[in-house]
Amino acid sequence: MDKFIIEGGVPLNGEVVPAGNKNAALPLVAACLLTDEPIILHNVPRIKDVSVMRSIIESLGAQVEDLSASSWRITARDLRPADLDPDLCKSIRASILVAGPMAARVGDFKLPPPGGDVIGRRRLDTHIWSLRALGVEVEYDRGFTFQSAGLRGADFLMDEASVTATENAIMAAVTADGDTVIRNAASEPHVQELCHFLNTLGAQIEDIGSNTLHIHGVPKLHGGEFTIGPDYLEVISFVGAAAVTHGNVRIKNAGVKNLKMIGHVFERMGVRWEVEGDDLIVPPDQELKITPDLDGAIPEIKTNVWPAFPTDLISIAITVATQASGSIMFHDWMFSGRMYFTDKLVGMGAKIILCDPYRCLIQGPNQLYGESLESPDIRAGMSMLLAALAAKGKSTVRNIGQIERGYQDVDVKLRALGARIERVK
Repeated sequence: MDKFIIEGGVPLNGEVVPAGNKNAALPLVAACLLTDEPIILHNVPRIKDVSVMRSIIESLGAQVEDLSASSWRITARDLRPADLDPDLCKSIRASILVAGPMAARVGDFKLPPPGGDVIGRRRLDTHIWSLRALGVEVEYDRGFTFQSAGLRGADFLMDEASVTATENAIMAAVTADGDTVIRNAASEPHVQELCHFLNTLGAQIEDIGSNTLHIHGVPKLHGGEFTIGPDYLEVISFVGAAAVTHGNVRIKNAGVKNLKMIGHVFERMGVRWEVEGDDLIVPPDQELKITPDLDGAIPEIKTNVWPAFPTDLISIAITVATQASGSIMFHDWMFSGRMYFTDKLVGMGAKIILCDPYRCLIQGPNQLYGESLESPDIRAGMSMLLAALAAKGKSTVRNIGQIERGYQDVDVKLRALGARIERVK
């Protein structure tokens, strides 16, 4: 497997364009199963997870044509309840997203259990309860069996604001008979993007962006064309890379409307950015100083559902905090395994106390030194890459396939900004 060799301590300078949002592309590709008419998707990120989702829908009978490097035409005219490859489904969490569309189009089918990043237990109960509310019979025995004689609208409260469960419920409800109200729905940008996409196909989804979605079922969706928006997780990863290397980076087409709460959190660590149109600019003169709470108390950054600070960015924020002056606590109550990568940062010279599986305390700034690292998941892998860029000396990052599940051409983009990063077999 390939690995990255990084010579740290080089400020990044230049312009970078983020790829399409991975977390939007995955449900959008799955949603193409809802209609038998062709759909053209633009700005599809060229990453492993999206490639796996393509293989899954092709196994179900969809035809996918490459119109360009980042544009696909998807036609799901003849779907079949195929025996999906368990290893394929286990390689990504998002394989569960075909449940809603297949329940709507086919009715009876089986789905192996999904996989994804190893960051702690990730329950699927909310998916099951939501689909059952819409008329799907679900059985689970180390895999799912779905049966439906026709979906019907329902008014239900989700027991947690799960992003993928909300997306599954939306996709199942848009062609269900009658009206659906989804309460305690997730409202992340990629959930909103799915709703807008489905509305371009003829769905009737109201109150998009709120935690109560109203859906009027329609008999059928038609084809269409849609451009996937920028990946805000990649945008903030490059913000972090610019900050820890004291670089000067412009991120073009950054989707700045989605970054306000994230901006508040990064400001508390002394990271600021400027906005020009839809471009985000990280200037080189970053203060990198923690702003304490009133009376000098140590601030706590806690993840929560949108529009609060997202769990997928806490790993990036932790690495940035190692370069900031002061003390700060990070708390991710969602995933019990998210913080375990911090021992690698400690090995590089960071002063981090892992309080428990959900919290860590950082005292900075710390001079980081090159180290041999291994990426455990997408976001921790990218945070290690940022640490290597900030470090003195040479670092090796192995298992980079994990990083490339979520980041397109990351080494190419970093080299274009001046980073000394090399891909080695």
